[in-house]
Amino acid sequence: MTRIGVAKHLQLLEEARLVVTRRKGREKLHFLNPVPIRLIHDRWVSKYTEPWAAGLVGLRGELEEPMEKVFEIYIRTTPERLWAGITDPAIRAKYHFGAGVDSAWTSGSKWMLVHPDADGVLAEGENLVVDRPHRLVQTMDVLWSEDAKREGTSRVTWEIEPVGDSCRLTVIHDQLRDDAPAELYGGWPMILSGLKTWLETGETLTTPGSLMYGKT
Repeated sequence: MTRIGVAKHLQLLEEARLVVTRRKGREKLHFLNPVPIRLIHDRWVSKYTEPWAAGLVGLRGELEEPMEKVFEIYIRTTPERLWAGITDPAIRAKYHFGAGVDSAWTSGSKWMLVHPDADGVLAEGENLVVDRPHRLVQTMDVLWSEDAKREGTSRVTWEIEPVGDSCRLTVIHDQLRDDAPAELYGGWPMILSGLKTWLETGETLTTPGSLMYGKT
């Protein structure tokens, strides 16, 4: 293909939100975005096609630079309500992202993620940047398995941008090792799908994957 042909193809994928772009200096980086595919799977596809959806997420990991994972989703809500959905432990419990988060939500404060069906702390870290309701940058140490613990500290950035009557939420999980296990970042499509469903409908996901994740 010619360079122009590739550029047109990437533009179509970006308009369909299947590709997310980020600029770093003079470079324009492209990331496959599995969240829209996951949304289709969660709402319309039967449990018998679970391996198909999982395979697409795996393909994303093979095709892009593994040191940085980028996820994007549009949610019909306000920045303030979306910020609460990210930080309020009572709301987080509604979409299977932990029932307790201990944090003052100020720069330098510590945060902790627990779950009622799990023993101990699942993850913890420090809030590096707290710019409510626009941007939250956190370090993260995952503690739910020995393999995850050995990976050490990574970083998660939440970016909220108003778009009409909705918000574009971009989650960037970076500072990962080249061969970091998928358990560190593979749950983001499910988490963001659950967040969108709860904020827009007040309901929780009931797909096999979401129920299994909720019992982690």
